[in-house]
Amino acid sequence: MLTAPPVWRELLLLVLFYTGYTLTRIVLVQDGTGPAFTHAYQILHAEKLVGLDVELGLNKTLINVPWLARTANMFYATMHFILTALVVVWLYRYRPREYRWLRTGIMAATALALIGFWLYPLAPPRFLHSAGFVDPVTYLHSFGLYSSDASGSLTNQYAAMPSMHAGWALWCGFVLVKFVSQRWAKVLGVIYPATTVFVILSTANHYVLDAVIGMALIGGSLGVAWLLYTRCPQPVIDLRDRAVQRIRHPHGSRRPDGAAGAASGSRC
Repeated sequence: MLTAPPVWRELLLLVLFYTGYTLTRIVLVQDGTGPAFTHAYQILHAEKLVGLDVELGLNKTLINVPWLARTANMFYATMHFILTALVVVWLYRYRPREYRWLRTGIMAATALALIGFWLYPLAPPRFLHSAGFVDPVTYLHSFGLYSSDASGSLTNQYAAMPSMHAGWALWCGFVLVKFVSQRWAKVLGVIYPATTVFVILSTANHYVLDAVIGMALIGGSLGVAWLLYTRCPQPVIDLRDRAVQRIRHPHGSRRPDGAAGAASGSRC
């Protein structure tokens, strides 16, 4: 039976993963910003052709309600991290059997997102002043994720495609709706992803296609992780056991019980 791994190892894994993810995002902006703006206008044109270009209208509506814009700026800067962390901790504590595949799903999707940041650098709408977009953080001198020069210089602001704000929000919503019994939590699981999408579009940080692809990444990664851990757990357990044995016996010695490969022939 799969259970949650040791907490110290899991914390170390998550810290190392997110540090690597953040540093890689920064490195990926080294080729200049020209392609990022070219891609931005390509996205706007494609969305206009299919009637999905709602970002500018939402952005103008938000700017006209300053208190709501400030709230959206705060939401964008904080909830992405706070709620995701709370859901991860809750899963680890109360749903250890589901924790592994759900954790693997979100980490796999986030890792795959780096490919999008690398192959398709994308300037967010808030940089497209000629198209009419306004950054509510600078316009209102409000707190925001990129409100300081330090935060702006330590992040890759041209990594808009796909939107992991939308992806992580969908992941949180799925966990709350599927695994939490309280009705209020299930309602939150529906409201939170919808609110996140509204915020990332109206604050001009993402496009509709960013959100769609970010959510699709999460959905696909969760599906694969569920198959590996829930429908076909034995190969995952075997792979883990073999890795542990290599660490403990680097010269290829067998397990004391002589059953090093006994389970390797099992099938789903």
